[in-house]
Amino acid sequence: MKFVKAPLTAALLGVSTLGLSVAAPIETQATSAVPIDVWALRDVVNQVSISPDGEHLLVHINPTRDGDYLLQIFKTDDLTTPFRTLAADPMEITSATWVSDTMIFGGAWQIKRESVRRQEDDTRNYASYFYDLKANKFSQIEGNFSIVNRLPNEPDHILIASGAPVDGGLGNDPSAAFRPRSYYKLNLKSGSRELVMRGTRKYAQVTFDNNGNARTAVGIDSDNKIKQFYRKPGESSWSQYGDVVDQDDPKNLYKMLAGFHGVAGFHHENPQLGYVIDNRNGADKASLWLYNFETGEFVEEMFKTENADVMGIGMHSIPGNEKLSFVIYPGAKMERHYFDEEEKALYEALQQQIPYAHQMSISSRSYDGRSMVVFNNGPRDPGSFWLVRNGQLAKLGSRNPLINPEQLSDVEFIRYPARDGLMIPGYVTKPAGEGPFPLIVLPHGGPAVPEVVTYDEWGQLLASQGYMVLQPGYRQTVGWGQKHFDLAYHEHGGTMQDDKDDGALYLVEQGLVDRDRIAMFGWSYGGYAALVAAAREDNIYQCAIAGAAVSRPEIWYNDVISTRTPKALDEWFKGRGVYVGTNPYKEVDKVNIPLLMVHPEDDSRVLYYHFTDYKKAFEEAGKTGEFITLEDADHFYRTLMYTHQQQFYTKMLDYLANDCGPGGL
Repeated sequence: MKFVKAPLTAALLGVSTLGLSVAAPIETQATSAVPIDVWALRDVVNQVSISPDGEHLLVHINPTRDGDYLLQIFKTDDLTTPFRTLAADPMEITSATWVSDTMIFGGAWQIKRESVRRQEDDTRNYASYFYDLKANKFSQIEGNFSIVNRLPNEPDHILIASGAPVDGGLGNDPSAAFRPRSYYKLNLKSGSRELVMRGTRKYAQVTFDNNGNARTAVGIDSDNKIKQFYRKPGESSWSQYGDVVDQDDPKNLYKMLAGFHGVAGFHHENPQLGYVIDNRNGADKASLWLYNFETGEFVEEMFKTENADVMGIGMHSIPGNEKLSFVIYPGAKMERHYFDEEEKALYEALQQQIPYAHQMSISSRSYDGRSMVVFNNGPRDPGSFWLVRNGQLAKLGSRNPLINPEQLSDVEFIRYPARDGLMIPGYVTKPAGEGPFPLIVLPHGGPAVPEVVTYDEWGQLLASQGYMVLQPGYRQTVGWGQKHFDLAYHEHGGTMQDDKDDGALYLVEQGLVDRDRIAMFGWSYGGYAALVAAAREDNIYQCAIAGAAVSRPEIWYNDVISTRTPKALDEWFKGRGVYVGTNPYKEVDKVNIPLLMVHPEDDSRVLYYHFTDYKKAFEEAGKTGEFITLEDADHFYRTLMYTHQQQFYTKMLDYLANDCGPGGL
């Protein structure tokens, strides 16, 4: 296929070929400075997808600064004016995707309660819906469902499952992976749904093939061990396969919490073969294996990499084509190794044509393969959507069209030694100018989650103000092997914290950072790390900013974990009956640097008492700090509205400039 850039003035301006518009910031935007009200915008164009027949584009867009998301549908032969504009008042549409040529499925939410009632609760009600383009009709389904399979051979049906994760599945709820889900076949014409399978503790999470056959299941058996099951298409009974995971053995915590071990897909021709991700035979890093379910044999190690885990696979980009295309693993970005030369050539051609191409994916494609929507994001692209059609490439829109690439900063992937010799991966966002720079250490939340920095709004915001930003992949970060994970055992506030400090000092040694101008800012577990940093002896930081911080980990653990908690996980957190690790609430008297603490009022993951209890103890200890509440906000990024981010960003930048140590950072 030949790719030719269409001469699109709108695309060059970074707005859109779709005729979309966004209110400009109050002040005139200069190329050297992005106003806070631009950074504070919710994603403007959140998602774009093309219908399977290639005739329509679906755009999930927030066209106003304070408004709700809408759906706009365009005909692909006329992108100047929406064919339909849809809202879900009084609810807000949160997601949408094509499930057939004329049917759309998605989710919506609405704030219904004033406060969070308990751990993992919510102030919102959720609903799922499907929309018939021909009939111009919405149909609502009460509950929070996700698509399991589009069933390409049954255009009037899809498979859906209950219990879709609010946080996108990247939270820190250890029991979520084995929480039973129920599976339904939804009739897109009548709206009726038929129960296909009700999950149990033993068969909690089930995968299906494109014909709707339940193929694999994973769950926790009566002996409290994790077991995996398989059945052939058309069969109703399960057969156990693979290794049994003893939840009481600390060596298995990585497989329990990392989130990517197990069956990743099935062979496109032989139903007896599947693709399994596992670190077998004592290997530190997870590989991709070809597995024979019939014989129980690992047939072939298909791919491994020296420095990282294989974390997933991708199939061919044409819907319904189940051929294995690539594997992914972390590095400077989420790297790929291709098995399909056709897909490799396609991505390489796109890489040459899309400006600032970095982390690209074909987010949707027509059945004939001739039309597709491509998504790109990276250090100099907040997230852009591109249409390939009739051999031409055209920019459709951006998640933040008011930021120019030249206003953003490059990100460098590094590895640095911790004080015990462990090599720590990290991402450094470099501001304009010459160093040494002031530094913000920005640890991710989780902590048992992956982080590969492509476009990071917080990192770019801070770099725009002249701060270098280090985002360390400290021990327990997922994706860098089992040893990297296991060395965090009992080390919350210990060597996990050292990894962050050692990264800052490494950049000082490289001449990039001013030793007397270092701060830490983090959210969730990262907020916990900021509280720990504030109380460390021989402190290297001038101040700490703790967002949505876990200040009372012993209470949080008891709130989150059930009575069926695996012994290994329980001992990690509680040891011999008490919390193992640094407890910030009990160390307020040791705080020796200025502190800014920010917390969402309706935080469902880290409840508000973490903020109020710490604030009370902090003030009683006579310490210096500031405390800010984000009213009506929850823990997760997509719950932070424009007003929340404007308030937070304004305060954070002012605090760093004026109150972070003597004279500011």
